[in-house]
Amino acid sequence: MKAAADLRGRPFVNRRGLKQRLKEYSKHPISLAVMLLVILSALATAALVVWIVVYVLMQGLPNLTPELFEWEYTVDNRSLTPALINTLIIAGLSLVIAVPVGVAAAIFMTEYTSSRNKFVAVVRMAAETLSGIPSIVYGIFGMLLFVEVVFKRYSMIAGILTMAIMVLPLVMRTTEEALKAVPVSFREGSFALGAGKLRTVFGIVLPAALPGIISGVILAFGRVVGETAALIYTAGTVARVPDSLLGSGETLSVHMYLLSSEGLYVDQSWATAVILILLVLLINGAAELVSDKFKKEY
Repeated sequence: MKAAADLRGRPFVNRRGLKQRLKEYSKHPISLAVMLLVILSALATAALVVWIVVYVLMQGLPNLTPELFEWEYTVDNRSLTPALINTLIIAGLSLVIAVPVGVAAAIFMTEYTSSRNKFVAVVRMAAETLSGIPSIVYGIFGMLLFVEVVFKRYSMIAGILTMAIMVLPLVMRTTEEALKAVPVSFREGSFALGAGKLRTVFGIVLPAALPGIISGVILAFGRVVGETAALIYTAGTVARVPDSLLGSGETLSVHMYLLSSEGLYVDQSWATAVILILLVLLINGAAELVSDKFKKEY
């Protein structure tokens, strides 16, 4: 009863200090070993991330010069501005396509069908299979379909459609798990008040699952921003902002890859990596603020 009463507030385990928990776990050697392994794994993961970020910043910050941010790319400045704009365009439009489709598919599979439905099982298996396909395969697929058949050229729209297909399974699966995490009592309370199925889904369930959906969108954005192989074969490697989506343009990751592969502009490549990391951190931070706001409301 004491533990249950404590759980009504903060989690019971959070009220006890680490020393007391270690003392309790010491009575069970296996539990203590597992807990220490979990702690060491978490610390190692955090240390690895910090080390990578710090190393990239140390290599790239000294090479950030005003010439890298000029509007047009030339042999003299190796500007990353066109690649940055292309990255935002491709990432934004890819999510505009993938997020509505993925969320709608997840709502259908979670709210309108049974978990034993064979069609849902096939869709889940297809999504899991697509999630494991290497990006180079998506690139070749996009090149053969969008570049060679549909648009007859390397273009931004070919890269956008390829990226949308690539991140669609990720958005769908994360949304599905977020919807499943919403308590059944939310739905039952809405139905008890006379709300219909559609109103319950879009007025109660979807807002409550929004923090989890935003997390999936963040992951999808990070995958698009960091993608190289698929975009080389679809969007192309032209270092400029195209006049339309039918024009070719490189992204930051492609720009960084090309600079480093040439071997003559490694310093500019490190500077591009810094901007890429800062972009991802900025988007993640903004998304976390939005997610926290919805968590407080629901």
